Parts: sequence; structure tokens; C-alpha cells
Amino acid sequence: MNRALPVVRLRVPTDEDAVAWHRIFDDPEVMEFHGGRSAELFVYEELTARQRRHDAEHGFCLWTMLGDSDQVIGFTGAQPWPGDWGPTGEIEIGWRLGRAHWGKGYVTAAAHMTLERLRAAGVPSVVAMVNARNARSIAVTQRLGMRLVETFVTPASKQQGHCYRLDL
Repeated sequence: MNRALPVVRLRVPTDEDAVAWHRIFDDPEVMEFHGGRSAELFVYEELTARQRRHDAEHGFCLWTMLGDSDQVIGFTGAQPWPGDWGPTGEIEIGWRLGRAHWGKGYVTAAAHMTLERLRAAGVPSVVAMVNARNARSIAVTQRLGMRLVETFVTPASKQQGHCYRLDL
């Protein structure tokens, strides 16, 4: 049985979104595959500022995800792969969602919106770099129609990961 995807809205991150991201991602379960612990507020302040610049320059970024009552629930979007290993030069789609909103279809709905925006911006393909143990994110890549193209071990954490690709 397919259920309808929830109402979700994306916007370019604001200064205030840095505070919201810091608050909703302050959860060991949310951060399990992102270093295992919360980042300091200044990390989110720098991230939201970088995303505003990226959107202005390229027409896409990691957008703030708003739920059905317009509350900040996470982010989704795309940006160039930041590592000096892996899919350098590629555009990576990604997402992070506050724990209270897991399992409701928000990420899938927002990721579909992201793909449409990337197509409109002329991006030819995207990758998703996912920890091999992150079943929730792997399920999202499958719902998006992405295909597994590579397995790898991250240089810093030595964790196994998957690289998924989707031609747009």
C-alpha cells in the first residue's frame, strides 16, 4: 500500500535556521552517522551561510525542510561533494531530519522536490554517500530510484559506505 507523501516545504536557510538545526539535531540517534555527537552552534551558522551563498551562485543548496505546520524539521538538498576522496566534482544529495519526524515520509517528499529543482538547474546526475549501516537513508535512495555504484571505506572513520547514483 502506497501512502501519500506529507506536505513539506523547502527554503534557503536563514540565520535563525542555524539555531533550529542545532536544536533538532542535538540527538545521538540523529547524529549516529554524522560523527556520533552534536555539532556546536557555530558549525550550523557557518553551514547555513555557506548554503545561502551556494544557492545564490548555483540555484541549489541544502535547504531547510519545513513540516506541515511550517516548523523546521531538518534539511535536504544538494551540494558539491566536499571530500578530497570519493566522488570529487559530483553533486551529492543529502538530508538530515529531526528524530520526532522520522518514518513519516518527509525526507522522501523533500528529496523528490530536490531532484526536480536540480533538474531545473541543469544538474545531470547526483550521488548519495551513505553509511552502509544507515538503513533509513538507504531506503530513501531506493525510493528515489538511485542505484548502488560503489562501496568504500571512509578515510577518517574507516566505516563502510555506499555510493548511490541517479542520472537526472
